[in-house]
Amino acid sequence: MPSTPPSIVCFGEILWDILPRGRFPGGAPFNVGFHLHAQGADVLLASAVGCDEFGNELLSRLRSAGIPTAGITRHADLPTGTVHAKVAPEGDAQYQIVENVAWDRIELNPAVLAAAAKARAIIFGSLAQRSTYNRNSLDELLEVADPEAWRVFDINLRSPHDDLALAGLLASRATLLKLNSAEAARLATGADERPGREEQDARRLQSETGCRLVCVTAGARGAGILADGKWYWETGRAVAVADTVGAGDAFLATLLLRLLEAPKGVQPALTAACRMGEWVATQPGATPAYGPSTPR
Repeated sequence: MPSTPPSIVCFGEILWDILPRGRFPGGAPFNVGFHLHAQGADVLLASAVGCDEFGNELLSRLRSAGIPTAGITRHADLPTGTVHAKVAPEGDAQYQIVENVAWDRIELNPAVLAAAAKARAIIFGSLAQRSTYNRNSLDELLEVADPEAWRVFDINLRSPHDDLALAGLLASRATLLKLNSAEAARLATGADERPGREEQDARRLQSETGCRLVCVTAGARGAGILADGKWYWETGRAVAVADTVGAGDAFLATLLLRLLEAPKGVQPALTAACRMGEWVATQPGATPAYGPSTPR
């Protein structure tokens, strides 16, 4: 890690994942922020929760993990978000995302604006953009951010919140675009994914959006990233999957931090990200405690 930890703002949903084996804090920005913090970054989450017990517990979890809560507003008229997930025997999850919840109205308070002005990266996803309020907030956040700060767009196409036109527009504003192989195929060609086409889809997306870095994850098969015209690929390793919830978020946190350490190169960053995503897939929930088995 650099001597000064990178400052990163994560904008978007925080919520509870209701899984068959229990209730876990979740939402991609929450998950990415957790893993960034655990790996030494200076993180601020920009989100919202309700004035309810679910909101109280989320804030308590963040404080217990040492993650600042100054960027999270509370709404008395909206509940804390929840997602009901069904996990298939092979570990894949399907989601029912409750609407009209607190994170549909993310306010940018002074703490968020101050953090954005000095951040090395702003991370945002597609799901939180389902509300006009949040789209306006994101516009303001990116306007305040340093022009040299990375804009990291983590696409998360969950029906019915899968507006491809909006996703393409947001991708054109990003430095790093991260999406899975099915999402890459939909966005690049409108077709279903086909194993082995990840590079082709990444090159088309880069050409259409102007995004400097395009990363495509392919589950157990591995992941690739297009950087400076070169395609890098890391083959996945077989693991005993508990569930895949949050594996992609851990992957992104690790990838971003390693890429910000530019001298180490793209391939080592991709390798480290794949190993972290695989480890999280062996653990229950999206934010397992780091320990001796955690990849370093």
